[in-house]
Formats: sequence, structure tokens, C-alpha cells
Amino acid sequence: MAPFLNRRDLHFQLFEVLDTARLPERERFAEHSREVYQDILDLAYNVADKYFANHAREADLSEPHVVDGQVRLVPAVKEAMRAFREAGFFSAHHDEELGGLQLPWVMTQAVQAHFQAANVGSSGYPFLTIGNANLQRVFASPEQQRRFMLPLIEGRWFGTMALSEPQAGSGLADITTTATPREDGTYAITGTKMWISAGEHELTENIVHLVLARIKGGPAGVRGISLFLVPRYRVNGDGSVGQGEARQSNHVVLAGLNHKMGYRGTTNTLLNFGEGGETVGEIVGEPGRGLAQMFHMMNEARIGVGMGAVMSGTAGYLASLAYARERRQGRLPSHRDPHAPSVPIIEHADVKRMLLRQKGYVEGGLALGLYAASLVDDLQTGEEADKEDVSLLLDLLTPIVKSWPSKYSQEALSDAIQVMGGAGYVRDSPVEMYYRDNRLNPIHEGTEGIQANDLLGRKITQAGGRGLTVLLERMEADLQASAGLPELDEIRTALRTAIDHSRAALQTHLGRAADLGPDLFLANANAALEMLGMTVVGWMWLRQAAVSARALPEARGEGADFYQGKVQAARYFARFDLPRVREWAELLASADRTTSEMRPEWF
Repeated sequence: MAPFLNRRDLHFQLFEVLDTARLPERERFAEHSREVYQDILDLAYNVADKYFANHAREADLSEPHVVDGQVRLVPAVKEAMRAFREAGFFSAHHDEELGGLQLPWVMTQAVQAHFQAANVGSSGYPFLTIGNANLQRVFASPEQQRRFMLPLIEGRWFGTMALSEPQAGSGLADITTTATPREDGTYAITGTKMWISAGEHELTENIVHLVLARIKGGPAGVRGISLFLVPRYRVNGDGSVGQGEARQSNHVVLAGLNHKMGYRGTTNTLLNFGEGGETVGEIVGEPGRGLAQMFHMMNEARIGVGMGAVMSGTAGYLASLAYARERRQGRLPSHRDPHAPSVPIIEHADVKRMLLRQKGYVEGGLALGLYAASLVDDLQTGEEADKEDVSLLLDLLTPIVKSWPSKYSQEALSDAIQVMGGAGYVRDSPVEMYYRDNRLNPIHEGTEGIQANDLLGRKITQAGGRGLTVLLERMEADLQASAGLPELDEIRTALRTAIDHSRAALQTHLGRAADLGPDLFLANANAALEMLGMTVVGWMWLRQAAVSARALPEARGEGADFYQGKVQAARYFARFDLPRVREWAELLASADRTTSEMRPEWF
């Protein structure tokens, strides 16, 4: 098998583009060093390679199923969770007093990337558990954290988020799950939740569900939604749940498993709360604040979904690249001698085109995901005067980080299959699995349409548009910083043109928002998402190309090839992808009515 991760590129992004090695200058990370970070990355790679990659195909072919009322997974999943726990990755980013390493979030995401690339299905269990614990760390009471959060950090229990219902997917204002107050201050939870990843399994002692529900008699809409901690098994006052038959059921009942096209290793469940007995939950924070609290985990998950998409795309790219280097077929147009040996297909221009496009999408997406993660660190430990701007920029980028890699990694994986031909679409190679896995990511944590509406309807306009201003200022700073590199002129010009088109289209569209009305204003939100997404990734490529161009004069051998490949991929992105921004900008600025005027009966 080809490697599932380009370790050289990950180190390049972390230590050359982002300069993560300087984070130990901040007080929280004072005990760290670049050597510590590299050791952690090495550990992550070894665990991912030995315990996650080894069963990715097995888990895909032998998806979760129910036997005698219990969900059965391939045995290697439990062994992988043990290895992940013993490596300390559940708690790595938490405070030292909680057993953590106070690892920066950008490094935490880089660690997670190893497991997403090696086996995205099995990585779902710790991914959700870490997010659940992070939400509790912000909103749960100290007593709740002691009983519900600490076991998650220790990796003894796992966590989920239970939002959607059969009749209410992304439309959470319409949920019907009800929380009825009990005399002791807890709540009886009744209802059904759908599409709950990791909702049932036998991997851990307990499962803690974060459940959105409406307190009985509460107001309709999102104002009436509260958040509850609901364990699979009842939790005693000392935080224990007992063993085996001593565990007391909390009547969270598996009603069925959803059988997915991808991510098959992660159970996906339909859960009934309050079936056969009372399901007891504890409210998190104040009533009516559930959706706002849940967005803490959802926004974290959106960045994580984007990173997962990047890593599936990366694994597919590396597989097709290895194949293209080895597979010999055909001859170049300039060599017509039928007796001449065939050439590796990587010599053919169209194969180079498909490989370059893959490289542009997955390495550009990785740069974007890690950049967003670095903003989380800046928000938590950076200069106080910059935090408001950092927060607005992170808010603006989050829908792009989630949606752009999800879509364009799928295009990259399509190219990977095309490069490999028949070897790409059979199950003897993993690329067809990566393709099926990643197809779920444009849906996970909100569809492209939801992200587009969020971007155009909220994030671009909040705080008087300050987030967009910060983004434009940062892009302009990098354009100016690279001005002394004439070999990047073509890339700079293409990016500046894309920025100008985007700025002008948004100014025009926002300027007539009142005349358009909310429906028409958002009718072409997808164009805004595509336009800004492609522009932002173009910016990520300028940053990579600038670092590489500065390093090239001193580079030799494989190092020179690596940096030259970066510059060439940036050129490809500038020539083949950034010009598409103009089309989306024109569509947005014209307030095109084609979709809004289409009537359901015309289909």
C-alpha cells in the first residue's frame, strides 16, 4: 500500500508555513519545543500505522451489525482505541492538572490527521469523544465535569452529540425530543434521535450523549432548546457505573443501525430515549441555551470534518501517485516507435494534470485546515488586542474550512480513480473506499447550502463586516510580503484578481440586500461560498509558494524537488482554478434569479 500521509508536507505546513515551533514562547506551551512536537507526531504516525491502518479495509467490509442486542465491530477497533488511549491522545490538549500535555490545538489537529488518514471510520470514536469533552469543559458544572467529562478525557467512556431527529435533520428548530423536570433537578428525556454517530457499541464502559431537547412547556423554535448530558448507563454519585450486569440502564435504546456508503467503521444509529423506562439527563448550563452551546462542538467538528476530508483526499492522492510512478503504459506523442518501451503513466501530460489538481486540492485544503486550527491557538493564547479580530476571522473561515475540502477532496478522489483506471475502482485498492468515505463529508455537520447561508447571511456581515476586512488585510499582507519573489508574479496576479472580483461582488450584493429581500439575497449563497473558498485556498497556495521559493536557493536533491513541486502546484492552482472565481463573482453580483424563479412543478 502507498503511505496514507505525506509526513514531509505535514511538517512543512506546521514548521515552515505556520511556524508552530514558536508556540513555546507562549506561557501555556513553555514546556514544549519543536523536538517535543516532532516526537508526538512520530508517535501519532506509529499508532495510526500499526493500529488504525491495519483494519481500515476490514472494518469497511465487515460493517457494524447487531448480534443478541449488541453492536459488534471488528475486534481491531477496540485494540485501536486502547492504543490511542495509552498514547495519551484523548487528553493531550487539556491542562496538565487534568492529565494533559497542554498541546496546542494546531498540533492536536495534526495528530488527529494521522488517524483520519489511516482509518477515518475508527477515528470517529475519539473525534466525537474529544469534542464532547471540550464542550463540557466550557459549559458543564464542575460536578458534571467530574462525573461525565473526566472519564472521556481518560478514554474510559466515549461521547456523542445527539441533535438530528427523523423529522428534523438540520432544521433543529423542529426537534420534538422532550425533557420533563424531575423532583431532584434532573430531567426525564423522551424522544428519538437519528444519524447519531458512535451512538452504540461495546468499546467502553459508558457512552455520554449530548442531547438537544425541549423542556416540557418551553417555547417553540431554537429559543426553547436546551442541552442535556445523557449517559447510556446511570452514573453513581462517585462517578462509577458498575461492571457488567451491575450497570443500571438509562433506557437509551438502539432502534436500528444505518448502513452507510462510507465511514462504515463508525456506527450510525437511531436511538430511542425513554423506551422501557425513564431516561435521566442533566441540563448543561441555563435552559434555552442548548443550540448556542452545541455550536461550540459543532464548529469544532466542522473544522475536523474538513480535515478528515483532506486526509481522505490525501490518502487517495498518494495511492494514485504511487500507481502512476509504477504503471507503464503508452508512449509520449514525440516517441512513435512501437518497439520503444512504454513509459510510466506519470510521464503523460493528462496524468500530470490530474495529479497536480489532486495536489492542489489536498495540500491547499491541509494548509487551510491547519491555519484555522492555529487561529484557535491565537484566540486562546495570542495577543489580547488581536483576539476580537481572530475570533471574527475564525468565524468567517469555519464554513469554508468545512465545505471546501469536503467538495474538492471528492474531486481529487475522482481524479485518483481516473489515474488508476480499473485498479482505482476495484476493492483491491483503497481509493474506492476513500471515495465512498469522503462523500459523506459534504453532508456531515451541515450541507454546503447550510454553510453557504451561514457564510453569506451571517459571518460576512457580523460586526459590520470586520471579519471580511481582517481576511482581506491578511491576504494583502502576504501579497506584499512575497513581492520580492518575481517567480511568483503569475500566482500573485491571479490571487489579486480573484480578491478584486470577490470584493466587488460582495460589495455589490451587500449594497442591495434590502432591495433583494432575504430569499433572493441568499439564492446564490453557494456562489459566494465557492468564490471565497477558492480565493482563500489560492491565498494558502501563495503562502506555501513563498516559503518554498525562499528555501529553493539553498535546497538540494529531494528538498529542492519538494519545494519546486510546491511552486509548480501553486502555479497550476493560479492558472486552472483561481480564474473560476470570476464566474461565481459575476453570478453573485448579478443576483441571478434562475434558481429562485424555478417552480417545483417545473421539475
